[in-house]
Amino acid sequence: MPVVPAAELESHIGEETGRSEWFTIDQARISQFADATCDQQWIHVDPDAAAQGPFGTTIAHGFLTLSLLSYLSSGSMLLPSGAVMYLNYGSDKVRFLNPVPVDAKIRAICVLKDIRQKAEGQILITMTVTVEIEGQEKPALVAELLTLAIMGPAE
Repeated sequence: MPVVPAAELESHIGEETGRSEWFTIDQARISQFADATCDQQWIHVDPDAAAQGPFGTTIAHGFLTLSLLSYLSSGSMLLPSGAVMYLNYGSDKVRFLNPVPVDAKIRAICVLKDIRQKAEGQILITMTVTVEIEGQEKPALVAELLTLAIMGPAE
């Protein structure tokens, strides 16, 4: 994960900070997510029925794709050095734009949108994260991912 001194973060607003590796969404992962969330809709878990459906195959749950943002963006978010921890603070403006078909590859592209002092020693970082689907022009989702950096004592 790229880090810069906290004082330099603002100068990177609007910049792409990184892209993740491609990550395959297979049926086992989709089915495990369905089990974990009790969302057994046929479009996700029944390949035979889904083959006759609007997408011709099973698709990942939108919330599965959203739940992978922490993993996908972990190496691409620009964060302040000197933090003792980084906390997932939530997300804003999540939009599911395109279904992710089974066995598709996805990746995250991160752009630093905003930073602000939340409290003394806390920096709230807003990243716009776009999840691309390999070979498709329209992304799977776009979200503003919020990360709270808890800064250590000044050196």
